[in-house]
Amino acid sequence: MGPVILEQAVLNVVPGRSAEFEEAFARAKLIISAVPGFQGLTLSSCVERPDTYLLLVRWDTLEDHTEGFRGSVGYQEWRSLLHHFYDPFPLVEHYREVASA
Repeated sequence: MGPVILEQAVLNVVPGRSAEFEEAFARAKLIISAVPGFQGLTLSSCVERPDTYLLLVRWDTLEDHTEGFRGSVGYQEWRSLLHHFYDPFPLVEHYREVASA
């Protein structure tokens, strides 16, 4: 098995909608966790900016996310649950680990 792909997105949620976003995310994480190649995720809230979140998702391969998840019926449900909370829409990037301590 090759290196894990780490998907990273900073999610700027419309001010005042964080509680609603977190409730929707609790439903949405059930969708993504059923996708082949999904290894796990963390969603963290920013201490300094309470309407900002860091989403980290671990995938077996880049294609598991970009083709498998984004091409799935489940992704349409994910979008309808979450995308209306973001302003602006997040930049999603993918990383491979090169060092750790």
